[in-house]
Amino acid sequence: MPEVISKDGTVIGYDIEGHGPLVILVAGATQYRAIDRTRTPSLQKQLARQFTVINYDRRGRGDSSDTWPYAVQREIEDIAALISANGGEARIFGMSSGAVLAMEAAAAMPRVIKSLALYEPPIDPDASVAHYRDEHRTMATLAAEGRASDMMSRFLLGVGMSEDVLKGFQDDPIWPIYAAAGLTLEHDYRVLADARASDAPPERWQNAIMPVLVLDGDKSLPFMAAGADWVASTLHNVERVTLADQGHEYDPAILAPLLTVFFERGSVQVH
Repeated sequence: MPEVISKDGTVIGYDIEGHGPLVILVAGATQYRAIDRTRTPSLQKQLARQFTVINYDRRGRGDSSDTWPYAVQREIEDIAALISANGGEARIFGMSSGAVLAMEAAAAMPRVIKSLALYEPPIDPDASVAHYRDEHRTMATLAAEGRASDMMSRFLLGVGMSEDVLKGFQDDPIWPIYAAAGLTLEHDYRVLADARASDAPPERWQNAIMPVLVLDGDKSLPFMAAGADWVASTLHNVERVTLADQGHEYDPAILAPLLTVFFERGSVQVH
């Protein structure tokens, strides 16, 4: 299995498939290769018909190590290391909180990242700055105490899982594999808190001069559309698309053709 060493010495493990321009898939909260065996691998395989596609474990998950204290800049450096080791430029697809991280990377590396696609950045413009700060502080406290399972439980309840379903999940033999990524939820909450440090999108995002495609699905929670609009509102070179019959768990067969067109042309518009 290939790996790269990030700037701070963290090992980042990844899979690579296909030939052509480089595309990097940036996972959302809790996702990594050992537990996401269908959706992201399917997207990777379909994109690999036209591109060289990397699916990597974000730091602290799966085959990637971690180095504390955490900062969003460290994860930007992880993406930079993957790009540097695989040709020097890339197209990026970010999913959920990984979309916000991908946005930060694009703003930091506007000459290296050639195009950027974001699916449902989970930012609720109606939630307060204090809400995001407090949610991160809670997760950071739990992480400092090593309470990975409690962090995962809190996260799942927060995204709508019922107490009964969570209890059944916790009794399943697969729970420890999921809970192992719990400490890294502090990373995702930090990414979101930094992005929502004020009511307006960060000014630094305006550095992202490459073509950007911001997507949501019409079956998702309403705040997902509002969050996608909020992210798109600050960008110079952006297309905003809502996919029919798609929720937060997208269908790779629907998304992959759209991303292929976008990454090839820098646009999904038909001229």
